[in-house]
Amino acid sequence: FPTHDPNNQNALFGMGNPLLDICAVVDKDFLDKYGLKPNDQILAEDKHKELFDELVKKFKVEYHAGGSTQNSIKIAQWMIQEPHKVATFFGCIGTDKFGEILKKKAEEAHVDAHYYEQEEEPTGTCAACITGDNRSLVANLAAANCYKKEKHLDLEGNWALVEKAKIYYIAGFFLTVSPESILKVAKHASEHNKVFALNLSAPFISQFYKKPMMEVMPYVDILFGNETVTLFDPQTEDIEEIAKKAQSLSKENKKRQRIVVFTQGKDGTIVTKGDKAMTFPVLEIDQSEIVDTNGAGDAFVGGFLSQLVQERSLEQCIRAGHYAANVVIRRAGCTFPEKPDFH
Repeated sequence: FPTHDPNNQNALFGMGNPLLDICAVVDKDFLDKYGLKPNDQILAEDKHKELFDELVKKFKVEYHAGGSTQNSIKIAQWMIQEPHKVATFFGCIGTDKFGEILKKKAEEAHVDAHYYEQEEEPTGTCAACITGDNRSLVANLAAANCYKKEKHLDLEGNWALVEKAKIYYIAGFFLTVSPESILKVAKHASEHNKVFALNLSAPFISQFYKKPMMEVMPYVDILFGNETVTLFDPQTEDIEEIAKKAQSLSKENKKRQRIVVFTQGKDGTIVTKGDKAMTFPVLEIDQSEIVDTNGAGDAFVGGFLSQLVQERSLEQCIRAGHYAANVVIRRAGCTFPEKPDFH
Protein backbone atom coordinates (compact mmCIF):
# COMPACT_ATOMS: atom_id res chain seq x y z
CA PHE A 1 0.00 0.00 0.00
CA PRO A 2 2.34 2.76 -1.21
CA THR A 3 1.24 5.91 0.59
CA HIS A 4 2.17 8.24 -2.25
CA ASP A 5 0.23 6.25 -4.83
CA PRO A 6 -2.74 8.40 -5.88
CA ASN A 7 -4.45 5.23 -7.15
CA ASN A 8 -5.29 4.44 -3.57
CA GLN A 9 -7.48 7.50 -3.30
CA ASN A 10 -11.17 6.61 -2.94
CA ALA A 11 -10.31 2.93 -2.33
CA LEU A 12 -12.74 2.83 0.59
CA PHE A 13 -16.37 3.83 0.04
CA GLY A 14 -19.00 4.55 2.69
CA MET A 15 -22.57 5.77 2.46
CA GLY A 16 -24.92 6.58 5.33
CA ASN A 17 -26.63 9.11 7.57
CA PRO A 18 -24.46 12.17 8.30
CA LEU A 19 -25.61 13.42 11.70
CA LEU A 20 -24.40 16.01 14.17
CA ASP A 21 -24.17 14.41 17.62
CA ILE A 22 -25.46 16.47 20.53
CA CYS A 23 -23.78 14.82 23.51
CA ALA A 24 -24.49 15.30 27.20
CA VAL A 25 -24.11 13.41 30.45
CA VAL A 26 -27.69 13.02 31.69
CA ASP A 27 -29.41 11.43 34.70
CA LYS A 28 -31.73 8.46 35.01
CA ASP A 29 -34.75 10.76 35.38
CA PHE A 30 -34.07 12.16 31.93
CA LEU A 31 -33.87 8.66 30.41
CA ASP A 32 -37.07 7.62 32.19
CA LYS A 33 -38.93 10.74 31.12
CA TYR A 34 -38.40 9.87 27.46
CA GLY A 35 -38.60 6.11 27.90
CA LEU A 36 -34.98 5.50 26.92
CA LYS A 37 -32.92 2.42 27.73
CA PRO A 38 -29.44 3.28 29.10
CA ASN A 39 -27.74 1.55 26.17
CA ASP A 40 -29.69 1.75 22.94
CA GLN A 41 -29.96 3.27 19.48
CA ILE A 42 -33.36 4.38 18.22
CA LEU A 43 -35.02 6.75 15.78
CA ALA A 44 -36.74 9.79 17.27
CA GLU A 45 -40.53 9.64 17.44
CA ASP A 46 -43.02 12.40 18.25
CA LYS A 47 -42.58 11.83 21.98
CA HIS A 48 -38.87 12.72 21.63
CA LYS A 49 -39.42 16.12 19.96
CA GLU A 50 -38.87 18.02 23.22
CA LEU A 51 -35.89 15.88 24.16
CA PHE A 52 -33.48 17.76 21.92
CA ASP A 53 -34.42 21.19 23.33
CA GLU A 54 -34.37 19.95 26.91
CA LEU A 55 -30.96 18.34 26.43
CA VAL A 56 -29.46 21.63 25.26
CA LYS A 57 -31.19 23.72 27.97
CA LYS A 58 -30.64 21.45 30.94
CA PHE A 59 -27.26 19.83 30.42
CA LYS A 60 -23.81 20.82 29.25
CA VAL A 61 -23.76 19.68 25.64
CA GLU A 62 -20.94 19.13 23.17
CA TYR A 63 -21.42 18.95 19.42
CA HIS A 64 -19.48 16.32 17.47
CA ALA A 65 -19.74 15.19 13.85
CA GLY A 66 -21.46 11.80 13.96
CA GLY A 67 -23.46 9.31 11.98
CA SER A 68 -22.36 5.71 12.26
CA THR A 69 -20.91 5.12 8.78
CA GLN A 70 -19.35 8.57 8.62
CA ASN A 71 -17.62 7.92 11.98
CA SER A 72 -16.17 4.63 10.73
CA ILE A 73 -14.98 6.14 7.45
CA LYS A 74 -13.24 9.00 9.30
CA ILE A 75 -11.53 6.65 11.73
CA ALA A 76 -10.30 4.52 8.82
CA GLN A 77 -8.82 7.60 7.14
CA TRP A 78 -7.24 8.70 10.44
CA MET A 79 -5.61 5.28 10.89
CA ILE A 80 -4.28 5.35 7.31
CA GLN A 81 -3.11 9.01 7.49
CA GLU A 82 -1.56 9.19 4.00
CA PRO A 83 -2.62 9.58 1.27
CA HIS A 84 -5.55 11.82 2.08
CA LYS A 85 -8.94 10.92 0.61
CA VAL A 86 -8.49 7.15 0.63
CA ALA A 87 -12.02 7.26 2.03
CA THR A 88 -15.13 8.51 0.22
CA PHE A 89 -18.43 9.27 1.94
CA PHE A 90 -21.93 9.89 0.53
CA GLY A 91 -24.94 11.10 2.51
CA CYS A 92 -27.58 13.83 2.62
CA ILE A 93 -27.45 17.08 4.62
CA GLY A 94 -29.36 20.38 4.78
CA THR A 95 -28.17 23.81 3.68
CA ASP A 96 -27.68 25.07 7.24
CA LYS A 97 -25.15 25.70 10.02
CA PHE A 98 -25.04 22.05 11.13
CA GLY A 99 -24.48 20.98 7.51
CA GLU A 100 -21.56 23.40 7.23
CA ILE A 101 -20.05 21.92 10.41
CA LEU A 102 -20.28 18.39 8.96
CA LYS A 103 -18.62 19.52 5.73
CA LYS A 104 -15.83 21.24 7.64
CA LYS A 105 -15.25 18.23 9.92
CA ALA A 106 -15.11 15.81 6.98
CA GLU A 107 -12.57 18.03 5.28
CA GLU A 108 -10.45 18.25 8.45
CA ALA A 109 -10.52 14.44 8.60
CA HIS A 110 -9.28 14.31 4.95
CA VAL A 111 -12.33 12.32 3.88
CA ASP A 112 -13.60 12.86 0.34
CA ALA A 113 -17.20 13.66 1.31
CA HIS A 114 -19.77 14.25 -1.40
CA TYR A 115 -23.02 15.31 0.24
CA TYR A 116 -26.36 15.52 -1.47
CA GLU A 117 -27.55 18.92 -0.25
CA GLN A 118 -31.26 19.71 -0.17
CA GLU A 119 -33.29 22.57 1.32
CA GLU A 120 -36.50 20.85 2.49
CA GLU A 121 -35.10 19.30 5.65
CA PRO A 122 -32.47 20.47 8.15
CA THR A 123 -29.27 18.49 8.75
CA GLY A 124 -29.91 15.43 10.92
CA THR A 125 -28.96 15.28 14.59
CA CYS A 126 -28.43 12.57 17.16
CA ALA A 127 -28.93 13.06 20.89
CA ALA A 128 -26.25 11.06 22.71
CA CYS A 129 -27.48 10.68 26.29
CA ILE A 130 -24.56 9.48 28.38
CA THR A 131 -24.92 7.81 31.78
CA GLY A 132 -21.75 6.18 33.14
CA ASP A 133 -20.29 4.02 30.41
CA ASN A 134 -23.65 3.65 28.69
CA ARG A 135 -24.97 5.78 25.86
CA SER A 136 -28.52 6.03 24.61
CA LEU A 137 -28.71 7.43 21.09
CA VAL A 138 -31.80 9.08 19.65
CA ALA A 139 -31.45 9.99 15.98
CA ASN A 140 -33.54 12.64 14.27
CA LEU A 141 -32.60 11.82 10.67
CA ALA A 142 -34.27 14.81 8.99
CA ALA A 143 -32.10 15.58 5.91
CA ALA A 144 -30.25 12.25 6.20
CA ASN A 145 -33.55 10.55 5.37
CA CYS A 146 -33.78 12.46 2.07
CA TYR A 147 -30.93 10.69 0.28
CA LYS A 148 -32.07 9.77 -3.23
CA LYS A 149 -30.37 7.23 -5.49
CA GLU A 150 -31.37 8.95 -8.73
CA LYS A 151 -30.51 12.43 -7.44
CA HIS A 152 -27.01 11.54 -6.20
CA LEU A 153 -25.65 7.97 -6.39
CA ASP A 154 -26.61 7.52 -10.06
CA LEU A 155 -24.94 10.74 -11.21
CA GLU A 156 -21.97 9.96 -13.42
CA GLY A 157 -19.30 11.69 -11.36
CA ASN A 158 -20.54 10.12 -8.13
CA TRP A 159 -20.91 6.62 -9.53
CA ALA A 160 -17.34 6.90 -10.89
CA LEU A 161 -16.16 7.22 -7.26
CA VAL A 162 -18.10 4.08 -6.36
CA GLU A 163 -16.43 2.20 -9.22
CA LYS A 164 -13.02 3.39 -8.06
CA ALA A 165 -13.40 1.73 -4.65
CA LYS A 166 -12.22 -1.73 -3.59
CA ILE A 167 -13.91 -1.92 -0.19
CA TYR A 168 -17.48 -0.83 0.59
CA TYR A 169 -19.01 -0.25 4.01
CA ILE A 170 -22.56 0.73 4.96
CA ALA A 171 -24.13 0.67 8.41
CA GLY A 172 -27.52 -1.03 8.69
CA PHE A 173 -29.00 2.33 9.75
CA PHE A 174 -29.06 3.35 6.08
CA LEU A 175 -31.55 0.54 5.34
CA THR A 176 -34.26 2.83 6.70
CA VAL A 177 -33.30 5.52 4.17
CA SER A 178 -32.35 4.08 0.79
CA PRO A 179 -32.24 0.28 0.45
CA GLU A 180 -32.11 0.70 -3.34
CA SER A 181 -28.84 2.67 -3.05
CA ILE A 182 -27.36 -0.05 -0.82
CA LEU A 183 -28.38 -2.79 -3.26
CA LYS A 184 -26.86 -0.98 -6.23
CA VAL A 185 -23.51 -0.66 -4.43
CA ALA A 186 -23.65 -4.19 -2.99
CA LYS A 187 -24.37 -5.75 -6.39
CA HIS A 188 -21.55 -3.77 -7.99
CA ALA A 189 -19.12 -5.07 -5.33
CA SER A 190 -20.31 -8.64 -5.76
CA GLU A 191 -20.13 -8.59 -9.58
CA HIS A 192 -16.58 -7.22 -9.50
CA ASN A 193 -15.34 -9.47 -6.68
CA LYS A 194 -14.79 -6.51 -4.37
CA VAL A 195 -15.54 -6.52 -0.63
CA PHE A 196 -18.92 -5.33 0.66
CA ALA A 197 -19.35 -4.92 4.42
CA LEU A 198 -22.58 -4.26 6.32
CA ASN A 199 -23.28 -3.56 9.98
CA LEU A 200 -26.37 -4.90 11.77
CA SER A 201 -26.12 -1.61 13.71
CA ALA A 202 -29.02 -1.77 16.18
CA PRO A 203 -31.80 -4.10 17.33
CA PHE A 204 -34.56 -2.04 15.69
CA ILE A 205 -32.99 -2.55 12.25
CA SER A 206 -33.20 -6.33 12.38
CA GLN A 207 -36.64 -6.15 14.00
CA PHE A 208 -38.36 -3.70 11.67
CA TYR A 209 -36.16 -3.64 8.56
CA LYS A 210 -35.47 -7.33 8.25
CA LYS A 211 -36.85 -7.57 4.70
CA PRO A 212 -34.50 -5.01 3.10
CA MET A 213 -31.65 -6.38 5.23
CA MET A 214 -32.18 -9.91 3.98
CA GLU A 215 -32.28 -8.64 0.39
CA VAL A 216 -28.78 -7.20 0.84
CA MET A 217 -27.42 -10.16 2.83
CA PRO A 218 -26.46 -12.36 -0.18
CA TYR A 219 -23.98 -9.64 -1.19
CA VAL A 220 -22.42 -9.20 2.25
CA ASP A 221 -18.79 -10.36 2.53
CA ILE A 222 -18.19 -9.01 6.02
CA LEU A 223 -21.00 -8.64 8.55
CA PHE A 224 -20.40 -6.54 11.65
CA GLY A 225 -22.60 -6.46 14.73
CA ASN A 226 -22.52 -6.05 18.49
CA GLU A 227 -23.79 -7.92 21.54
CA THR A 228 -27.26 -6.32 21.33
CA VAL A 229 -27.95 -8.13 18.08
CA THR A 230 -29.99 -11.29 18.62
CA LEU A 231 -31.23 -10.96 15.10
CA PHE A 232 -31.37 -14.31 13.43
CA ASP A 233 -32.65 -16.24 16.38
CA PRO A 234 -34.46 -14.55 19.25
CA GLN A 235 -34.47 -17.96 21.00
CA THR A 236 -30.73 -18.06 21.55
CA GLU A 237 -28.59 -15.69 23.56
CA ASP A 238 -25.46 -17.45 22.35
CA ILE A 239 -23.72 -14.84 20.25
CA GLU A 240 -21.37 -17.44 18.74
CA GLU A 241 -24.36 -19.46 17.48
CA ILE A 242 -25.89 -16.32 15.98
CA ALA A 243 -22.59 -15.50 14.26
CA LYS A 244 -22.47 -19.00 12.76
CA LYS A 245 -26.06 -18.68 11.54
CA ALA A 246 -25.31 -15.34 9.90
CA GLN A 247 -22.24 -16.91 8.34
CA SER A 248 -24.29 -19.72 6.78
CA LEU A 249 -26.89 -17.50 5.03
CA SER A 250 -26.72 -17.77 1.25
CA LYS A 251 -24.18 -15.73 -0.65
CA GLU A 252 -23.93 -14.52 -4.27
CA ASN A 253 -20.17 -14.22 -4.78
CA LYS A 254 -18.81 -17.69 -4.00
CA LYS A 255 -15.19 -16.53 -4.46
CA ARG A 256 -15.29 -14.95 -1.01
CA GLN A 257 -16.38 -16.63 2.19
CA ARG A 258 -18.48 -14.44 4.44
CA ILE A 259 -16.76 -13.27 7.62
CA VAL A 260 -18.88 -12.36 10.65
CA VAL A 261 -17.45 -10.04 13.30
CA PHE A 262 -19.40 -9.39 16.51
CA THR A 263 -18.02 -7.07 19.18
CA GLN A 264 -19.25 -7.36 22.77
CA GLY A 265 -18.09 -4.21 24.56
CA LYS A 266 -15.43 -5.17 27.08
CA ASP A 267 -15.77 -8.87 26.28
CA GLY A 268 -13.84 -10.46 23.43
CA THR A 269 -14.72 -9.99 19.76
CA ILE A 270 -16.18 -13.07 18.08
CA VAL A 271 -15.13 -13.83 14.52
CA THR A 272 -16.40 -16.65 12.36
CA LYS A 273 -14.59 -17.69 9.25
CA GLY A 274 -15.37 -20.96 7.52
CA ASP A 275 -16.69 -23.35 10.14
CA LYS A 276 -14.67 -22.03 13.05
CA ALA A 277 -15.41 -19.26 15.52
CA MET A 278 -12.58 -17.42 17.24
CA THR A 279 -12.58 -14.94 20.10
CA PHE A 280 -10.12 -12.04 20.24
CA PRO A 281 -9.75 -10.27 23.61
CA VAL A 282 -10.05 -6.47 23.61
CA LEU A 283 -7.40 -4.18 25.08
CA GLU A 284 -7.56 -3.81 28.84
CA ILE A 285 -8.78 -0.43 30.06
CA ASP A 286 -9.41 0.90 33.52
CA GLN A 287 -13.04 1.84 34.12
CA SER A 288 -11.91 5.29 35.27
CA GLU A 289 -10.30 5.99 31.89
CA ILE A 290 -13.54 5.55 29.94
CA VAL A 291 -15.00 8.96 29.09
CA ASP A 292 -17.90 7.68 27.00
CA THR A 293 -18.56 4.67 24.79
CA ASN A 294 -20.34 6.68 22.08
CA GLY A 295 -18.67 5.77 18.79
CA ALA A 296 -16.71 2.78 20.11
CA GLY A 297 -18.37 0.31 17.73
CA ASP A 298 -17.97 2.71 14.81
CA ALA A 299 -14.30 3.15 15.71
CA PHE A 300 -13.78 -0.61 15.79
CA VAL A 301 -15.13 -0.89 12.24
CA GLY A 302 -13.00 2.07 11.10
CA GLY A 303 -9.83 0.51 12.47
CA PHE A 304 -10.73 -2.82 10.87
CA LEU A 305 -11.41 -1.22 7.47
CA SER A 306 -8.14 0.76 7.58
CA GLN A 307 -6.17 -2.49 7.51
CA LEU A 308 -8.53 -4.28 5.13
CA VAL A 309 -7.95 -1.57 2.50
CA GLN A 310 -4.22 -2.21 2.93
CA GLU A 311 -4.77 -5.94 2.44
CA ARG A 312 -3.54 -6.91 5.90
CA SER A 313 -4.54 -10.13 7.68
CA LEU A 314 -7.84 -10.64 9.49
CA GLU A 315 -5.99 -10.70 12.83
CA GLN A 316 -4.38 -7.37 12.00
CA CYS A 317 -7.77 -5.89 11.06
CA ILE A 318 -9.20 -6.90 14.43
CA ARG A 319 -6.19 -5.61 16.36
CA ALA A 320 -6.57 -2.24 14.62
CA GLY A 321 -10.28 -2.24 15.41
CA HIS A 322 -9.61 -2.84 19.09
CA TYR A 323 -6.94 -0.14 19.08
CA ALA A 324 -9.23 2.49 17.53
CA ALA A 325 -12.12 1.67 19.89
CA ASN A 326 -9.75 1.92 22.85
CA VAL A 327 -8.70 5.41 21.71
CA VAL A 328 -12.26 6.66 21.18
CA ILE A 329 -13.68 5.53 24.54
CA ARG A 330 -11.10 7.71 26.30
CA ARG A 331 -12.58 10.79 24.60
CA ALA A 332 -15.96 12.47 24.25
CA GLY A 333 -17.84 11.48 21.09
CA CYS A 334 -16.22 9.70 18.17
CA THR A 335 -13.11 11.91 18.21
CA PHE A 336 -9.42 11.10 18.02
CA PRO A 337 -5.97 12.63 18.63
CA GLU A 338 -3.90 14.03 15.77
CA LYS A 339 -2.10 10.80 14.92
CA PRO A 340 -2.63 7.13 15.72
CA ASP A 341 -0.01 5.11 17.58
CA PHE A 342 -0.77 1.69 16.10
CA HIS A 343 1.95 -0.71 15.04
